Amino acid sequence: MKNSTCLLQPSLATTVALPVIYSFLFPAGSIGNILAAWIFSRQALTKRTQYIYLVNLVSANLLICSTMPFLTVYFARGYQWTYNSVPCGIVNYLGTLIMHVNMYVTIMILSSIALSQYATLKKNSDAQYSQAGNENCQRFLLKKFRQPKFAKYLCIIIWLTVLCVTVIAITRNARARTMEESPRCYNIRVEAGELGAMVLATGCFFLSFMMVLLSYYSLTRHLSEIQRNTCIEEKHLIYRTVKRNIFVIQMILTVCFLPYHIFRPIFYVMLTNNDCPRLNYLVEIKNFLTCLAAAKSSLDPVITLLLDKTFKKSLCGLFTRSTSEQHKRNPDIFIEESPDT
Repeated sequence: MKNSTCLLQPSLATTVALPVIYSFLFPAGSIGNILAAWIFSRQALTKRTQYIYLVNLVSANLLICSTMPFLTVYFARGYQWTYNSVPCGIVNYLGTLIMHVNMYVTIMILSSIALSQYATLKKNSDAQYSQAGNENCQRFLLKKFRQPKFAKYLCIIIWLTVLCVTVIAITRNARARTMEESPRCYNIRVEAGELGAMVLATGCFFLSFMMVLLSYYSLTRHLSEIQRNTCIEEKHLIYRTVKRNIFVIQMILTVCFLPYHIFRPIFYVMLTNNDCPRLNYLVEIKNFLTCLAAAKSSLDPVITLLLDKTFKKSLCGLFTRSTSEQHKRNPDIFIEESPDT
């Protein structure tokens, strides 16, 4: 497959549409995430679990947005470069590689946010409503996701893992580039990537996807049980809010990432055929699905604006000159609690 003699011939969809899309996503995502980072840096609540996750999510989003200019140039001119040229190497390392590894940082952090939301609400409801059954292991794990200290360590582990994967990938790519002879930068090898990396990344996504899905299902069932047995009118808004937050995260994973991760294994299998026209179509479909996944990083500030009242009030304060005391009095739509000791 990677030694295919087929020369990819990108269509206008690749050489024009993708560069235009990335050109719009870059300023929108950069400005939005920089603004989000600035607002989070002004908050006194950064030691809270949700804000630890959100700050790391914004950092990963900014790294993804920083790769978009490289991807813009690659899709517009990559088919004219030779494989061993300096521009091709720069784009592969600073564009495609960094974008993909940080994409999985955002996936893991999003799933951690969903579990933290579910864990906090589950803990609050368990304190009021007794439930039968042996859930000690589940409660222990959920308790960890509520703790700011655990959130910090988890994010550190995620970033260290990403750093190791990046170094290994750069080393392997550099070795392969010295051995590979290809007339173009835009080729099957670059577009297909490594089989092992694809399997690992796909497994990571579906594990995160199922964790969020199970959290939403468990919360829905838990809420139904409480509603049948107890009047919870006073707390109903909180339950509904957390349920909506987890649902939004599930929709992000489903709309932005699921199509890419369903198509990627199919794409890898179908590349075994040396049918050039079909290979061109497969590569272009894969690249547009990748663009959809990358677009999520530009949309995250809008999603945070809709989900987080503190973020919304802080943003409004930039234009209305609200005082910090007013910000502190505004409740956060992300349900939180005091750190567990």
